Amino acid sequence: FYRSAEWKNIRNFIITRDDGFDLGSRDRPILGKIMIHHLNPLTPEMIEHSDTMLLDPDNLISCSMATHNAIHFGDADLISLPLERRPNDTIPWKQ
Repeated sequence: FYRSAEWKNIRNFIITRDDGFDLGSRDRPILGKIMIHHLNPLTPEMIEHSDTMLLDPDNLISCSMATHNAIHFGDADLISLPLERRPNDTIPWKQ
């Protein structure tokens, strides 16, 4: 899935949409590798059946490797949330 043309296209779209910022927050530029995170986790069945959530922009966000690891491995100390929320931001956490 992650090597498909569809994934590469949506990945580029999400990076452009989020301007390469961590969790889409303008005060968090990503200096290293940009990861694309699925806000709702994927299952093997979703991939097998080409579920629409795989490529849904509303289910995807740019993040740094450190943020991605913190999300998946539960180390909240690696994530500093922005102080200000804006309408239509794509940050997956509530303050």
